Amino acid sequence: MIGTASQVGSCSALRLETVSSPNKQMQGFLNLNNILSVRSRSRRKLQIQMNNNELLTNGKHSQLSTIGNGNSTNNIHWHSCSVEKHDRQKLLDQKGCVIWITGLSGSGKSTVACALSQILHRRGKLSYVLDGDNVRHGLNKNLGFKAEDRAENIRRIGEVAKLFADAGVICIASLISPYRRDRDACRALLPNGDFIEVFMDVPLHICEARDPKGLYKLARAGKIKGFTGIDDPYEAPINSEIVLKHGEPCASPTEMSEKVAAYLEDKGYLQA
Repeated sequence: MIGTASQVGSCSALRLETVSSPNKQMQGFLNLNNILSVRSRSRRKLQIQMNNNELLTNGKHSQLSTIGNGNSTNNIHWHSCSVEKHDRQKLLDQKGCVIWITGLSGSGKSTVACALSQILHRRGKLSYVLDGDNVRHGLNKNLGFKAEDRAENIRRIGEVAKLFADAGVICIASLISPYRRDRDACRALLPNGDFIEVFMDVPLHICEARDPKGLYKLARAGKIKGFTGIDDPYEAPINSEIVLKHGEPCASPTEMSEKVAAYLEDKGYLQA
């Protein structure tokens, strides 16, 4: 016995024949479902295009930025939220900033960074350490140590540190960051005063004598190329906010980190 199904939506021309064979019935339903799915996707595509046209004709295109290479472009714009940086800082009772600790391998950057984080934690202040080696395990795992890779490594960490500071967190970035221009580029990402450069002023021969990771020994043997301080330059900061110098009185990692904490308190970063 053969009959016709009822109309589906407004598609009066679509009719489904039902037959006694279960296989043919199932095939008919699958065909109908495919047709409806195609029409649904077409309607969604048309609606997206209409929304894009409306955005441009309403004069909102002036808020858009165009990025991309060649013929590939993406239109993006900044979306503001009602909860802003000062609201988060008030909640945390502190001001977000970036402590950028730079120096040769073996100068004590990571040790001071962790000691500073511990001091702030004891005082009830929220901080986060972005360690150069740690970040290369994840976010920057695809980068090597060529000049362009090092620049990209610093750029990415600078952008992440900026987000932490915007969240009201005291971000402690600890990495060699050998090139002055890259550090200055990260400084330019933040409001004036919120980038605090800490220079671990430790001579090369002291760092090499420490050699906690055995990297200087490998570099001297020619097994590591482009190693900072050996066959790649380190550009010392010119006007860093804080200098932690080897050989000075009160030069233990804890005492050095206390000096940084005192700077933060003096500049008002430990209160909202």
